Amino acid sequence: MATFPHTPMPAQGLPRDEVMQRLITMKQDDQDWRGGRVFSLVYSAGDDVHELLSDALALYSAENGLNVLAFPSIGIMQHDIVSNTASLLGADDPASGGAVEGYLTSGGTESLLQAVKTARDVGRDRGMARPRVVAAESAHAAFTKAADYFDVELVRVPVDAGFRVSADALSEACTDETIMVVGSAPTYPQGVIDPIADIAGLALERDILCHVDACMGGFLLPFLTDLGRLDEPFDFRLPGVTSMSADVHKYGYAS
Repeated sequence: MATFPHTPMPAQGLPRDEVMQRLITMKQDDQDWRGGRVFSLVYSAGDDVHELLSDALALYSAENGLNVLAFPSIGIMQHDIVSNTASLLGADDPASGGAVEGYLTSGGTESLLQAVKTARDVGRDRGMARPRVVAAESAHAAFTKAADYFDVELVRVPVDAGFRVSADALSEACTDETIMVVGSAPTYPQGVIDPIADIAGLALERDILCHVDACMGGFLLPFLTDLGRLDEPFDFRLPGVTSMSADVHKYGYAS
């Protein structure tokens, strides 16, 4: 674990220029993400986008997103982000039922926490004392954290040589206490897409939930599909997919 020098609280406040100089000096040892070698930490869309991000963040640096009645512009932006993302992920397709809703979280981990918490609540409504979630060994570590937080039994099943999980393996791990199965589009960090159509079909057959973790691919795979580079369905176009997560920090290029 890294150790860092301690800077005591100064007796007097510092001039603005000195504060900025200290920040610039401290940054000298930070990684140069513009060089493209800080995978998973910064997803750069170019200087023009970062300049726009800086200006937009400065415009909203003091507003509190907790209250969209006091700051309705934030509510408008949240609604647009959720609605447009849902459309990207097939919510407008008749197969989705046309009732896809969503909300913003602090990031991919919280999104997965919310998915498991929702599954826990649905399971309890169905009389399951300790609902079970079945996921691949390759599914994100946040599922393990969520299971600990929400008293859910998480069962992980092996993946094949290509790091994909099979619907048959997930099915074999299901019991009457199973409330949700998980697929990744793609997995992190192997970058392969689980057979979401088969997994969604399993969920539909058992009348349980199916969460697709598209935190990595949510703002990438729809465009690969449009370009003809991907022909595997992975989103709300598949009957049986009940929830998805997509991380705007990654290929949504938000900071």
